[in-house]
Amino acid sequence: MSGRVVHFEIPFDEAGRAQAFYREVFGWNLIEMPEMSYTLVTTGPTGDQGATEPGFINGGMLRRESPNESPIVVIDVEDIDASLAKIEELGGQTLLGRQQVGDMGWAAYFKDVEGNSMGLWQSA
Repeated sequence: MSGRVVHFEIPFDEAGRAQAFYREVFGWNLIEMPEMSYTLVTTGPTGDQGATEPGFINGGMLRRESPNESPIVVIDVEDIDASLAKIEELGGQTLLGRQQVGDMGWAAYFKDVEGNSMGLWQSA
């Protein structure tokens, strides 16, 4: 179903420090993906298709740089391009258009009408 929060992203300045913090405080499992300069974060039981229990989502960590300067909530959409067009029509702004993410899908970032940076995800 489209419109659900499906992912989060936490930016860092120092990868090791941030990873150790979240691993130790919350027990999150962190998987580094150096080819993507990204760390996958699992916050609970997870299978091939993602979270296996209702009530939690997984996320990622990445170097702090625009548009990822603060934590990002990522929302699932059926069509990123159509969603970005609607966002702009309603006063939002595209920060980073549709980007391929391996063979998993596409991501994009936008700023809402309150100035918050948010993410979009479209599965392949």
